[in-house]
Amino acid sequence: MSNTYNIYEAKTNLSDLVERAAAGEEIIIARAGVPKAKLVPVAGPKSVREPGGSEGKIRYRKGWDRPMSEKELLEWEGSDEADPLSK
Repeated sequence: MSNTYNIYEAKTNLSDLVERAAAGEEIIIARAGVPKAKLVPVAGPKSVREPGGSEGKIRYRKGWDRPMSEKELLEWEGSDEADPLSK
């Protein structure tokens, strides 16, 4: 059986086509023989992330969490004062 249906056939057999798509089959819907849409299954729910998956894999330099200096803060915010070319 072909997986391509014209719009009239698709409307007539929509319930069946949706069930087939939900089972994993790709259904092509065409108008005048030209494919216009694809009926595919909806992706299932994403798995729930568990925290701690990268534990022990990431290392930080000492002082990574120190406050920014005034110069660093100006650079971060894009202030012209920190830009040597703006003077």
